Amino acid sequence: MSPKKNLKDLRDSMHQNNIDAYIITMSDPHLSEYVADHWRVIKWFSGFSGSTGNVVVTKDFAGLWTDSRYFIQAEEQLNGTGIELVKLKIAHTPEHIDWLNEHLQAGSTIAFDGKVFPIGLVKYMETQFSEKDMILEPNSDLVEKLWINRPQIPQGEIFSHELMFAGKSCIEKIESVKSEMEVNKIDYLVLSSLDDIAWLLNIRGRDIAYVPLSICYSIVAEKETILFIDENKVPIQVINELEEEKIRIMRYEDVFNFLNQIETGKRVSLQFSKTNYALYKSIPDNCDIVDRLNITTRLKSIKNNTEIANIKETMVKDGSAMVKYLYWLNKTIGNERITEISASEKLRTLRERQEGFFDESFAPISAYNAHSSMPHYSASKETDAELKIPGIYLIDSGGQYYGGTTDITRTIALGKPTQLQKDDFTLALKGTIGLAMAVFPLGTKGFQLDILARISLWEQGMNYGHGTGHGVGFFLNVHEGPQTIGTSASGDINSILVPGMLTSDEPAFYRDGEYGFRTENLILVVEHKETEFGKFLKFETVTLCPIDLNLINKELLNAKEIEWLNNYHRDVYHRLSGYLSEIEKQWLKENTKAI
Repeated sequence: MSPKKNLKDLRDSMHQNNIDAYIITMSDPHLSEYVADHWRVIKWFSGFSGSTGNVVVTKDFAGLWTDSRYFIQAEEQLNGTGIELVKLKIAHTPEHIDWLNEHLQAGSTIAFDGKVFPIGLVKYMETQFSEKDMILEPNSDLVEKLWINRPQIPQGEIFSHELMFAGKSCIEKIESVKSEMEVNKIDYLVLSSLDDIAWLLNIRGRDIAYVPLSICYSIVAEKETILFIDENKVPIQVINELEEEKIRIMRYEDVFNFLNQIETGKRVSLQFSKTNYALYKSIPDNCDIVDRLNITTRLKSIKNNTEIANIKETMVKDGSAMVKYLYWLNKTIGNERITEISASEKLRTLRERQEGFFDESFAPISAYNAHSSMPHYSASKETDAELKIPGIYLIDSGGQYYGGTTDITRTIALGKPTQLQKDDFTLALKGTIGLAMAVFPLGTKGFQLDILARISLWEQGMNYGHGTGHGVGFFLNVHEGPQTIGTSASGDINSILVPGMLTSDEPAFYRDGEYGFRTENLILVVEHKETEFGKFLKFETVTLCPIDLNLINKELLNAKEIEWLNNYHRDVYHRLSGYLSEIEKQWLKENTKAI
């Protein structure tokens, strides 16, 4: 790979096709959070390996827009490539579109591959560029011819997610979807997001790291449901199961022709933020296209009783792995060399020993001292710090199990913490506890509860810059809406919280360049009580793992917070002790004692 040559070749291709600017994004046709190597175009083109970014190339300029998590990394990886780093002022915003509007002449042609661009972004560009009469070319995939030896589209086999885990059959789920379609007078529901399809059809795959998903499309119509997928990825047993449930299988690429042949006047529903532009343009103009939250997204966010039972069982498995890990860390630190990477590898090994483990649910954040002050730090060979005493260590990780998805953060004091560290940790912990104890009326939206997680920090003039909580899928995506606490990009702030929703609870505090504190549990929305004022809900904390007592300043906790912590630790010991060795059990007992 030679970024300088890639840049020259792309500019030559742009010149031949009369293109003034070309946009490369970090996405796949399904707008997934994690993408397979086949679609990691920015990494191939520029050498930049971060998880988010946009590249713009013109005749005399090439730039990569990314956020503050990757400024240092991008500067190093782009050095000498001819591609400049452009620092985003606000993360997850299309500032590169504003740059194009400002720097290109009227009538310029801007090209991109519409198969990996969301509908909403293209419509935004149409609006922004209209005053200068700029031309958009959304069917321009210049990369395909330039990328020699490009990795193939993943070919992992799909498998059935058994009813003992899923709780509802594919037929039941489709009937629920069709009922909502009928109420909303929808003739076709187009599903492009892989998690929605996997949930609906009770299938999982192995195409993408960290998420058990398969590259495919699906369409639900009044009389049939179709799965568009490479048939080589579907074992005969799964084919038979899908056919028994009246699911028709068609080739992956046939989805475009199918959409193009939808009858005049039909009402087609798809979610603009989760559907690529090329798919949208395949639908005839004389159809009524509706932009709305996928029906499946809302339905799958509400876990059924079987899923909830599986989640709680999975939390015991994941929690016991975490306790074994914390015990190992406590006994090994200072006696053997441990680094950020070797520590996270140890945790993976312990999770792998748990029944039903499939994979990690995301790349672990294993961060020592100053690295823990970066919320999305990712250890590399170049940055892999050794864990030493004294110090602060943060581990944010999770597992994919057939019975659910986990996500947990614990911050550990290696040695004796300072008073300031204890105060900072406790103020952030008060937010975790405050949200966990919340009682709220049915109809409440997540952002309305965000203050409970921040108020103790705000009172001291402190804050954190990320969302407080994101939805979590069931053996699907670890970041999966629509529910969210705050204004997280992974959710819909207008979605109300209802029983069965699983959400993270992760207030934090960071001192730049020194350390960071985050205590994250998963919380389940459950019913509380009904009064003359309506139904009230609360959260049940389902994550099971001790919180480091050495970092707590008891004087900063009120009586209710102390009661919550003691009850939580009592439950952790009761639920996990039976899965530990005698010496691990004794360690857990000491580290869950009442304060």
